[in-house]
Amino acid sequence: MRRSVSSIATAIIALSLFCGSASAQLYWSDGDSGRFNGQKFRLADVDAPETGGVGAAIGGAECEKERERGFEAKEFIVELTRGKSIELVQVGGETTFGRQVSRVFADGEDVAEAGIRAGMLRPWPHEGSKALTPKPDWCGS
Repeated sequence: MRRSVSSIATAIIALSLFCGSASAQLYWSDGDSGRFNGQKFRLADVDAPETGGVGAAIGGAECEKERERGFEAKEFIVELTRGKSIELVQVGGETTFGRQVSRVFADGEDVAEAGIRAGMLRPWPHEGSKALTPKPDWCGS
């Protein structure tokens, strides 16, 4: 069963800073992960296409189509969050790569939901570290 952000909001720490200020820094590694003020994060319950070279052992795309989609997804997310007030809400533990599973809000808008609506991200629900569905296929349709 997935927990909603509102039901766990009191049990987590939310970091809110205006990204347009000199003190706050948001960097997107790809369409679903990055760093906020030095803290590595991964968006909860979504997947973005990979941008790494086709066949690379870590972060590699399965095909060139996925890689192209990955760069489009990253560009979309960067533009969506540029100059906005950012809130990072930790909703899960740490991933294998040391990233905090989080929800990110830009001027109050859930970045993952916006990415899904735009077709740049796809749902990939998890319960803890266990995926509840297969990883989305970015090489097909």
